[in-house]
Amino acid sequence: MISTPSKPSTAWATAIAKPEKSPFDVRPALSAALSRTSGYSALSRRIIFFNAVALVVLMGGVILVQSSRVGLIDERLSGIQEQAQIVASTLAEYTTVEEGRAINVEQAEPLLRQLIAPTRLRARLYGTDGQLEIDTRNLLARNVVQTVELPPLNTVSRIKETWNDFYDGIMGVRPLSDLQPYFEAGKDGRAYTEVTRALSGDVTTAERLDNRNRLVLSVAVPVQRFKAIYGVLLVSTEGGDIDNILREERATLLQVFAVALVVMILSSLYLGGFIAEPVRRLAAAADRVRRGRAGRDAIPAMSERNDEIGALASSLSAMTNALYARIDAIESFAADVAHELKNPLTSLRNAIEMLNRATTPEQREKLLSIIRADIKRIDRLITDISDASRLDAELSREHSVPVDITHLLETIVQVYQLTEIPRGVSIALAPNLPMDAVVLGNDERLGQIFRNLIDNALSFSPDNGTVTISALVGGGAVRVLVEDEGPGIPEENVESIFNRFYTERPAEHGFGKNSGLGLSIARQIAEGSGGRIWAENRARGGARFIVELPIARMG
Repeated sequence: MISTPSKPSTAWATAIAKPEKSPFDVRPALSAALSRTSGYSALSRRIIFFNAVALVVLMGGVILVQSSRVGLIDERLSGIQEQAQIVASTLAEYTTVEEGRAINVEQAEPLLRQLIAPTRLRARLYGTDGQLEIDTRNLLARNVVQTVELPPLNTVSRIKETWNDFYDGIMGVRPLSDLQPYFEAGKDGRAYTEVTRALSGDVTTAERLDNRNRLVLSVAVPVQRFKAIYGVLLVSTEGGDIDNILREERATLLQVFAVALVVMILSSLYLGGFIAEPVRRLAAAADRVRRGRAGRDAIPAMSERNDEIGALASSLSAMTNALYARIDAIESFAADVAHELKNPLTSLRNAIEMLNRATTPEQREKLLSIIRADIKRIDRLITDISDASRLDAELSREHSVPVDITHLLETIVQVYQLTEIPRGVSIALAPNLPMDAVVLGNDERLGQIFRNLIDNALSFSPDNGTVTISALVGGGAVRVLVEDEGPGIPEENVESIFNRFYTERPAEHGFGKNSGLGLSIARQIAEGSGGRIWAENRARGGARFIVELPIARMG
């Protein structure tokens, strides 16, 4: 069984004739870019960087929200004011002297000490003349001795103090607005504005900074009974009270930030290794494939990964295997072309050499006929090979459209019936062809499949034989059968007849009149259209070729 010449195509010869650099060869650039990175990859560094930026922004936002301290200060002032009013009311109730509109200091001292002792506040009691009567700093044991450790006057201490000031400013510990400095007024409480206003009956608050830049809050409340003012109670915080609370909050926040930073770095490193390292492995493998110095390296498939990188690795591996298969096919095609061209060239060279030795016109004419036949054979081979070399490229560029197989077969049979078929062979189209046999493809290419099969069947049909063409639909596919009444196919050649340049043909067809590409091209077009083609022997003699194409899903 042999195949007949046709007008198809394949990208083999083009790839052989133009071994240019592939436009898809982008792996060298990717691999080179990745190989320039030392240590962790650029992707890992980007993951760590952007995660760190997000964490720092979140941390900064939290600090910024709390940096004004307005809520904490107002809350603290409100609490001090409530405590001061309670203490002032108690003093007015139990320690005032109505005759002189004064306060009994001997009774007020123990009472004031007991009321202020549980708090962290300092209380001072002033008379109606603004003079200091009682100061709890002199009554409470915790305030009797005040020790302040001054920093040593050296460069390290100055740097440390500057850093602490900078830290307090960044972390929002310092007040954001300029406040009046705090000072000790001594005996005369009227130096404090709030005391002066409290002597007029108003409750007044104040915010100041001491000499160590610590916040001091104070509340002045008049000590009055039945609207008669007996004195003023000034309640204030010790320096650094609010600052210490804020520093504790910031320290806790920094600890949370440090833990989050460590977790972020570890998770980023894990993600970097989980994502970037496989990409680097793929790039390195692709670079080795490109160089080809160690044979045919394979792209790792990474089938254990059920994610996008695993899908990418599998696709690259399949693509590499397909490229290797294409290279093998190109090499095989090149060898076949060289072999097929070498035979007529050898015959042509021998005929030319013998032409000089021919002594009679009959001998010269016979040699010239051999030369003409070899030239035609070479021309036919080159034409068929050129057509075959374009087949893959044309199939990839062509747009698939719905093709009615029944109508296509009827048209092809009509064309054959209008031409003279040698040896009295006829073509019969089976009746009752399916009406829903619509496939997606190119009608010219699909017609080329059936013409090649019909030509092949005609060449093997006996004199006055019949080539029968039928079609049926089932299982989501249409099958077209081309049957002849010839000698059939040797069982060992049922598959090899689809090989390129297979030319086992009857002697009456003459030597070298077929290129042996017809069946190979038919199979290539069928597979390019999503179908398949195979051959088998009929039970009553002859060969049967079956073409199976998927039915088009309309809508």
